[in-house]
Amino acid sequence: MNATVPPAAIAPAGLDEDAARAEIYGLLAHLFYAPPPDPLLAQLRQAPAAAPGSLLEASWNALAAGARELSTAAVAAEYDALFGGVGKPEVYLFGSHYLAGFLNEKPLVRLRDDLSALGLARDPAMPETEDHIACLCEVMRLLITGPDAAVANLARQSTFFAAHIQPWAGDLCDAVAAQPAARFYARAAGFTRDFFQVEAQGFDMLA
Repeated sequence: MNATVPPAAIAPAGLDEDAARAEIYGLLAHLFYAPPPDPLLAQLRQAPAAAPGSLLEASWNALAAGARELSTAAVAAEYDALFGGVGKPEVYLFGSHYLAGFLNEKPLVRLRDDLSALGLARDPAMPETEDHIACLCEVMRLLITGPDAAVANLARQSTFFAAHIQPWAGDLCDAVAAQPAARFYARAAGFTRDFFQVEAQGFDMLA
């Protein structure tokens, strides 16, 4: 998974907007798929503050501060406490849970149909189902950066985001923020919420 610090949050002059969006989706995919490794957290710890007045300023700066406040081991322990463990996790990362109340339900079937229409399929080696938030972020990154313009375009991005991320991502962020054990991931959830709100606003302008 792509795991570089998102340049859009830092907002340097002349940045390509699509490249920045793809970087953010890659970062979110990495943060939510597994405990972030030390090199990624090191980048976050060293990242400059966001440009004053930017829509992601507060939540990006909070995320970077969270990375500086906790060790890599502490962040990994937090990830496991929130999303891992044996049996029911404290927070589910799968869309079907929020949309249908159960895992592996109709929202996952619809998602698989849409992925098939895009020529995409789950890697059999991946244990998680396709409605994992990290997998959905990876799909969005592909829809931004892919070489096939028939697939990688704003219309496809908008449709996929509205169908498979926007309806439940806010509930996920709420669930993370409500956990007493969430320190770094409360910041990650805040940044995720703000970024998805920016995405939704941008797609609404296309309508």
